[in-house]
Amino acid sequence: MNARSKVPYVVVVGIDFSETGNTALEHAFTLASDKPNGEVHVINVARGYGPMVHLDTGGDITTLSMEEASHKLKLYVEERLEDFVARREALDRPVFERAVTHLRLDSPAEEVAQLASDLEADLVVVGTHGRRGLRRLLLGSVAEGVVRLAPCPVLVVRPKDQGAPVPEIEPPCPACVQARKDSDGKELWCARHKEHHVRAHTYHYVDRNVASHENAPLINRQD
Repeated sequence: MNARSKVPYVVVVGIDFSETGNTALEHAFTLASDKPNGEVHVINVARGYGPMVHLDTGGDITTLSMEEASHKLKLYVEERLEDFVARREALDRPVFERAVTHLRLDSPAEEVAQLASDLEADLVVVGTHGRRGLRRLLLGSVAEGVVRLAPCPVLVVRPKDQGAPVPEIEPPCPACVQARKDSDGKELWCARHKEHHVRAHTYHYVDRNVASHENAPLINRQD
């Protein structure tokens, strides 16, 4: 066995004792198990100053010493790891080789990214509570900070929606389609929808054949 085959595949996963954190943890366990020499480093970032920290255990804020908080994190991960191992063994699937827990203080995004840097991680997994599109899912969240700061690829996961309403996307307006067809694309909207779009979007159309002319206007869109 050569030395390269023993190089670990390192997955760092941030958890916060929530359902979202559990989803991230499950993904991290699975991804590390599917790689040779996989190992998972689980990090929780607590709040606190001095010898005591405030640990958010899924809605309840508990004040503990660093040692107590570290032990609580270890037990939490061990419980979920035991369940994961049992399910993998029942399917005769491999399980990653090593799990380590890390408790840190300060900014969650910075600490997750720093641990990934310290360990030369191959992947970071974080959860998000976002439900409405990628922009709202990421921007302003811990996940966004990790994506921005981490020195390696980041997987952002969230729990499956349980009966969450899915916005219905309507088919195109037949009159708008006809207007585009009749005008060879110069008119985008029918009379009814033109009023709706006039303030939000301003289009200036120029034919492809004359677009390269130095006096031809550009195609602009104003939002």
